[in-house]
Amino acid sequence: MATATLGGGCFWCIEAVFQKLKGVQQVTSGYAGGHVPDPDYRQVCTGRTGHAEVVQIQYDPSVIGFEPLLEVFFAIHDPTTKDRQGADVGPQYRSIILWADETQRDIAQTVIDRLTHEGAFHDPIVTEIQPLERFYPAEANHQDFYRTNAPMPYCQVVIEPKLEKARSTFAALMAE
Repeated sequence: MATATLGGGCFWCIEAVFQKLKGVQQVTSGYAGGHVPDPDYRQVCTGRTGHAEVVQIQYDPSVIGFEPLLEVFFAIHDPTTKDRQGADVGPQYRSIILWADETQRDIAQTVIDRLTHEGAFHDPIVTEIQPLERFYPAEANHQDFYRTNAPMPYCQVVIEPKLEKARSTFAALMAE
């Protein structure tokens, strides 16, 4: 098993997509990239802890690699807006890849360079690439959010379109 830690806005949104990929064994919502030890949701929401809302993905690299995970990641959020995803504003919603080893760091930079060269986005990619120092799992009510709250308006309006995009763009990678 391997681990990827990614932040692209609200962790509920990206958690829901990564849970649907072949080879992904577990997705845990949490916080990383900040300076406050053991933060909670309310602290992170202030934007003053330095942490981003992230997901930590446990995956089988013989089924799905780090690069395909990043392809999905870049497709389901806007990596060109600093400290914002849609209506969610603040450093906790920044686009960030927290690498576990130098191979992940190099792959992340290669993917960003390729997407930039291809002109995949109209604006420059501002995704941060940093080493993972510590991951803090979010509170229980933030885990499996879409699975347990799918009928909620937020899930239908914000999360479902991301799932639909992943299903249509990455059908071969989807487990469902």
